[in-house]
Amino acid sequence: MTKHVRVYTDGGARGNPGPAGSGAVIKALHDDCSEGETIAVVNKFLGHATNNIAEYEAVIIGLTKARELDAEKVELVMDSELVVKQLKGEYRVKNPDLAQKFLQVHNLVLSFKEFTVRHVLREKNKEADALVNDAIDKNTKRLNYV
Repeated sequence: MTKHVRVYTDGGARGNPGPAGSGAVIKALHDDCSEGETIAVVNKFLGHATNNIAEYEAVIIGLTKARELDAEKVELVMDSELVVKQLKGEYRVKNPDLAQKFLQVHNLVLSFKEFTVRHVLREKNKEADALVNDAIDKNTKRLNYV
């Protein structure tokens, strides 16, 4: 399996808090760091949650999938500036619920030989965003959310 991957993640909540979902797209990376094919996609409906919880959960499901794929080098790409800055240690994690998610991410990161995280604009994260909306749409219709 591909040992070097780029993981795009996104999370969102309609209403913040409200019906929430998370998504991740994992792409193989070539030796020159150019993107190869999509090797996995995963999304999850979270029920009632905040945007920030959904963003962290997206990182968790994305990194969990990368670990299942035996990735060794992971580049995490996301449009949540808050989560990126918290993961880089530039911002403290003050919220207890986010701190719990942060710890889960930290423990997952230890699974990889190399890990980097970077922020991108929302326009550069459309595939992961579509997975979020898919998770929310399918489940809000099923559960009759308003």
